[in-house]
Amino acid sequence: MKQSKKIFWIFLLPSLLSFLLVVVVPLIMGLYYSLTDWNGISEEINFIGLANYHKVLFNDPEFINAFTFTFRYAIVEVLVVNICAMGLALFITSKHMPFSNFFKGTFFLPNLIGGILLGFIWQFIFTKGFSSLAATYGIPFLDNWLSTTETGFFGLVMVSSWQSIGYMMLIYIAGLTSISEDVMEAAAIDGAIGWKRFRYVILPLMLPSITVGLFMNVAGAFKVYDQNLSLTAGGPYNSTQMISMNIYNTAYSYQNLGLAQAKAVIFLIIVGCIAFTQLYFTKRKEVAM
Repeated sequence: MKQSKKIFWIFLLPSLLSFLLVVVVPLIMGLYYSLTDWNGISEEINFIGLANYHKVLFNDPEFINAFTFTFRYAIVEVLVVNICAMGLALFITSKHMPFSNFFKGTFFLPNLIGGILLGFIWQFIFTKGFSSLAATYGIPFLDNWLSTTETGFFGLVMVSSWQSIGYMMLIYIAGLTSISEDVMEAAAIDGAIGWKRFRYVILPLMLPSITVGLFMNVAGAFKVYDQNLSLTAGGPYNSTQMISMNIYNTAYSYQNLGLAQAKAVIFLIIVGCIAFTQLYFTKRKEVAM
């Protein structure tokens, strides 16, 4: 028994040390620096208490605007990704669907492209491709797509959704394939077909997969940085700046790491509350299979 415990701790120790060094220690240091006026370079660090938190919450309209923009983006992106992913999962897992593996790989492929590279590819499409279509067919809406706040917003949603749908699709395919055929046959015998079968049979049994997919998607949507940087860089006039970019710019462009850490702590609390609230409510509705 003692030998088994020793082997257990030997295998657990590397992961535990990695977690402490990568998560716990930086979190504690970040909490400390959020209470200082450190600029990230100077050796002089002055303790200022909760002044940074007060400034972020009550005297930093740029952070509030970034949070509002990110919140809007997250809501739209999560809805688009999960609805489209569920539709593709149902489409691919249908009995009469040929080349299903090919479609799985094709839809998942965008997820393999890095965010920065993906952003630059779509930046070219928006600035060159859309502008050419606008000039050729006289559609002014497509011109200067990334130069306004609203079109920049939808551009970010389009790119992030295009990248994430395939990943969420695989999660929902796993949930759909785990539903027993006996359940589906019993539902068909009872007259549950089409929308009724999806609403009253498939959707309740898919809730464990939906819970996981929503949790990952919500957390990921709030943390977007690379696509924001490569597509709009926060412009025009920081109107498409997300929270991650605002925190980064505060720390490294304005050289105020203490204030940036306070923003990061507030960001962590907000995202954690939103994600775990969603997890709590969806978990309650799960149906035991």
